Amino acid sequence: MSAPLSVGFLGLGAMGAPMALALSRAGFPVRGFDVSPRAAELVGGDLELLADPREAAAGADVVVMVATGAQLHDVLFGERGIADALDADTVLLVMATVGPQAVESCAQGLEGRGVRIVDAPVSGGAARATTGDLLVVVGGAEEDVAAVRPLLDAMAGNAPVVGPRVGDGQRFKVVNQLLCGVHIAVAGEALALADSMGLDPAQCLEVLSTGAATSNMFEDRGPRMLQGDQAEVRSALDIFVKDMGLVTDAARAVEQPVPLASAAEQLYVRGRREGHGRHDDSVVFDVLRAR
Repeated sequence: MSAPLSVGFLGLGAMGAPMALALSRAGFPVRGFDVSPRAAELVGGDLELLADPREAAAGADVVVMVATGAQLHDVLFGERGIADALDADTVLLVMATVGPQAVESCAQGLEGRGVRIVDAPVSGGAARATTGDLLVVVGGAEEDVAAVRPLLDAMAGNAPVVGPRVGDGQRFKVVNQLLCGVHIAVAGEALALADSMGLDPAQCLEVLSTGAATSNMFEDRGPRMLQGDQAEVRSALDIFVKDMGLVTDAARAVEQPVPLASAAEQLYVRGRREGHGRHDDSVVFDVLRAR
């Protein structure tokens, strides 16, 4: 039997840490790096943590990256960039939601180095990352996707190939985030309207969750909306400031009107301006009912 793929995992935050641990449990040797010292708490002694991203990436069969678009570019080409540490035929597995432009720009920057890229943003949250049950939407050449399929299967319950181009995964994820962002915003708007009309928002949540008006985001975020400041931060509002910006940027690039996404984006921006960026995104309910 061939040896398992060796992995350099860059980005060990709320999503990256459980993803890396899922790979380790599946038998893949993983070396990790993160700028935050909290990464050691998240992964315990289960992974080898290194102090330099180039050390984590050097010699790895696959380098997994979970970062923003700006961080992605900096980790590859910045002062401590790993581009020169990557071996020919290394597969760079980009699993963050960074938008098509960012991942295509990185692919262009790596041309001529022999490095292969698979574009595979994730959806599902930290709980599903812990159980290896994420949705991963994959874009890339068939042979490159095949090379990382064992890793995808360890981290995801579903990892469909959605296109042959690097960037297709990001395009698919943009559509996903449009739906999620609008659904969260409208759930907060509906419960805020109920509250303003003197209805019991908790009863509205309970009753409407059983009918045609429900959605996954209404049922998931609704209870946290009603918890207010006590709500656990499972998905920070700042994430949707970023992601809805990616949605509207992508739509603008193809001249596609997205009026509902644009309105939702402004709600998230307002929430961050009011100091809620690090709060759970369910805080949109409080933003909308503030008076």
